Amino acid sequence: MSHVHPETDALPRHVGGTRFLRRFFSPGSLLLVADPEAPALAEAVLDNLVEGGFGGVLYSVGLAPRTGCVNVTQLAELGKSVDLAITCVPITRIAELLEQLGSLGIKAVIVLRDDEAGHHSRVDPSALRAQLSEIALRHRMRVIGPDCVGIAVPDTRLNATFAAHAPLRGHLAYLGQSGMLGAVMASWSRLHGIGMSHLISLGDSVDVRLSDMLDFIAQRTRTQAIVLNVDRIDDARHFISALREAARRCVVLAIGGTSPASSAQRELPPVPGVSRRSDIVDAALRRAGTLRIDSIDELYDVLEVISRIRRRYRGPRLMIIANGSAPSLLASEALSAGGTQAVPSEDCRQALIERGLLRTGHPLAPLDLGSTASVQDFTDALNILADDPGIDAFLILHGPTRMAPPDATARAVIKIAETLNRPLLAAWMGTQYSSSARHYFSRANIACFATPERAITAFIALNRYQRVQELLWQRPRLSGYLTSSEQRERVAQMVESAYREGQATLHRQQIDQLLRGYGVNVAQTEYVESAAEGEELAQGLFGAHAVKALHSAYSFPFNGHDHFDVRGISPRQHTLIQDVVTPSAMRDAIERISETVSERQTEDQPCGFAIQGMRGARSDLTMSAGITRDAIFGPVIVFGRAGYSSDIHKDRQVALPPLNTALAVQMIQRSSIYALLSERMNDDSERLEAAMGQLSRLLVTLSQMCADLPYLAALELHPVALGAGELSVLDYAASLGPAARQAIRPYPEGLKEVTTHTDGGVEVLRPVRAEDATLIEEFHTHLSARSQRFRYFQTKATLSQRELAQFAAIDYDREMAFVVEHFSPLQMAGRMAGSPEDLVLPEHESGELLGVVRLKTDSDNLRSEFSLIVRDDHQRQGLGLRLMEKAIAYARNTGIIELYGEIMWDNHAMYALLEGLEFNLHEDPQAQLYIATLQVNEATEDWQRLRLD
Repeated sequence: MSHVHPETDALPRHVGGTRFLRRFFSPGSLLLVADPEAPALAEAVLDNLVEGGFGGVLYSVGLAPRTGCVNVTQLAELGKSVDLAITCVPITRIAELLEQLGSLGIKAVIVLRDDEAGHHSRVDPSALRAQLSEIALRHRMRVIGPDCVGIAVPDTRLNATFAAHAPLRGHLAYLGQSGMLGAVMASWSRLHGIGMSHLISLGDSVDVRLSDMLDFIAQRTRTQAIVLNVDRIDDARHFISALREAARRCVVLAIGGTSPASSAQRELPPVPGVSRRSDIVDAALRRAGTLRIDSIDELYDVLEVISRIRRRYRGPRLMIIANGSAPSLLASEALSAGGTQAVPSEDCRQALIERGLLRTGHPLAPLDLGSTASVQDFTDALNILADDPGIDAFLILHGPTRMAPPDATARAVIKIAETLNRPLLAAWMGTQYSSSARHYFSRANIACFATPERAITAFIALNRYQRVQELLWQRPRLSGYLTSSEQRERVAQMVESAYREGQATLHRQQIDQLLRGYGVNVAQTEYVESAAEGEELAQGLFGAHAVKALHSAYSFPFNGHDHFDVRGISPRQHTLIQDVVTPSAMRDAIERISETVSERQTEDQPCGFAIQGMRGARSDLTMSAGITRDAIFGPVIVFGRAGYSSDIHKDRQVALPPLNTALAVQMIQRSSIYALLSERMNDDSERLEAAMGQLSRLLVTLSQMCADLPYLAALELHPVALGAGELSVLDYAASLGPAARQAIRPYPEGLKEVTTHTDGGVEVLRPVRAEDATLIEEFHTHLSARSQRFRYFQTKATLSQRELAQFAAIDYDREMAFVVEHFSPLQMAGRMAGSPEDLVLPEHESGELLGVVRLKTDSDNLRSEFSLIVRDDHQRQGLGLRLMEKAIAYARNTGIIELYGEIMWDNHAMYALLEGLEFNLHEDPQAQLYIATLQVNEATEDWQRLRLD
């Protein structure tokens, strides 16, 4: 079944990318354009440029002459183009000025809007934005702003802002749409002594996007951490792809988020079933390995702990050691919000008791050494607990006493920390007496805080950061389909036909067909059109039943309509009657429902009635799940509790498809359903694992629907009942809409090719998937040292877990890897058909990998680096040629301009293969390499040709 939909998945990339962005950060010349009638804003920018020591040529228009600045009266007097222009004029003049700058060949412009000087109330913001965007595109220029503070780059002595303070030089970058938050960050960084590599305020940027800057900062600078402020996202796929790449290279923290005011200003429609759009933004940040923090105050502590501990992180179990019960209890209580109290071994307990550091019967965690504890007591406790396997990290809480002076205790703790194989945090209380001790910790690269609460908050943030980072390096297991591709294809045709025929929603019987087509267990439901039919049907039914009206007004998902349920929740719309036992009661119930609906919906009558048996097990666990759609992020998966709307929204979890089993499990664990499951299973790991398997499969199935059924706008499964080892959907509703594009590109199933093998088995040439990590690990064991050296330029006996995840869980928007998977004749027994296209592949098991070709494309889609490797026992059989031809065709179809790669001097087989494919091969004697390039598409613009040269 092909999952490629041209309307949704083959949209062109944003045309800007990183083109000309270098001019914003290291311009050789700069033009400042002011409003002569209100020059204050431009003068503030000029002051910062001069005081910052800008070393390029500086021009100004509309300002009084000043030493070090070439003043011109009009733009036409400029003898040559400049690298960067900064405008400080009223909003009513911006479009005209941008046209003039474009005609002068200026390719980078920062628009600083002066609201006091302008008349912004006379301008339609949306119309102005569209006009400026058109001008920028026509002149091939990059534009930042309006409503921004500007850009500061300490490394190049550029401070093109009107912020009160220039940032110090360092490795932290601020990138955001809020101008004033950027100015605050500059002052805040100086206050805390934190150096910055870049301060970038985009404002309401008409051209340069967050994703463009993320690509440039993460890939072309030495930035180690990025603070990201997000308020407006235009291209969700590009944003997540760029953010994911940045988060793999450096620490990325997000502050702020999409506000309700921002959504209202952009007239974004509400998201059915999701009360807060910020939850969807959070889901996108999590998926990209980015931690969201709540305040600027928290930012410093989080950066402190992540930068010092991140690479030594072992887990969430924290051992607290203190010289006072009150601080240790405060820390322990705070830890319950997102960490785990470490539980040392019984041997450690006895050793502490024997040393007199713990009284018999007193709690071991947190460990209170008492207010009279000495420096030696701290060091002894640390030495005893240092290698305990139940401890992942230490937090030392210290209150100043004469028995344990702050400085002496700090030096002793630091000495032991140097020998520990796990991280240590410190909280030295008492500002006046402990400042020098905290300085010692800082010099020793140990995170130290002034209060226990701040230390715990930072450690919890570290735990959260590690969890979101794990999403980038996961190794999910293979999860096949429960139904055949033919069944799913029929469902896709049914959904598309319904949409083309003008249906706004799917009829209940159609939804039943949809769910069963994907192997979802649906409660048995009977359908009748009248009270008489219902009475006749009830004569053959046993037990209590519920009857519900089917009406177009109540058929939209997430609109609070009455649901079949196992808990007997009172219907709100009075379109449902429960506990119907006799035929006459069934007739009476249908007539009463008909009257109610007729009174409320005078135009249309019910189109039928659904009858469902009441489940007797009121102890069944019920939940809700489904698919909804956001205007920016596209399809969204939802999951959580069932019941009243307040309960649902309180617990509703959201995630972006595509989901695999690992992502689905994490989604379930974030909801209250997981705690309820664990409680009901009484720690029976097998039952819990089985239940989690059923729920995760349901979520993965919903994710697959998002890829297969682009016209499915929303699907609500409410409630879903789990009881007696069975998962069953009791009630459901679905709506249709135009085809939507997922924010994260799904698995490109349509690129798969199937051929028969000479041994009677089957070879599948397909894109790699996240579940292939184990296959890649096995594949690596079949490579000789020579093949490893040709591929990695060194021998690699094994691949690390991170490498395996990186090779398997790729971003299909920027990377591609094609593998050849071989299924043996035994695996294909009974599955062979007339032609390769008709083969039924085993979807619950894997074959073995024979070869892999990879493409890693730059963010501007210009150049893609390729690599190829084939198992030693399958070389010289044409696999390498097939893989390279597949990669070349893919590059050509996706608009990549050039393929390039490096091959070793003695890799003669690879040289011959590429020569036969008409690659240009250039020798690099110094590196003892050949550089292979192949142009697969024409470069259409000058900047592309310049970049490739």
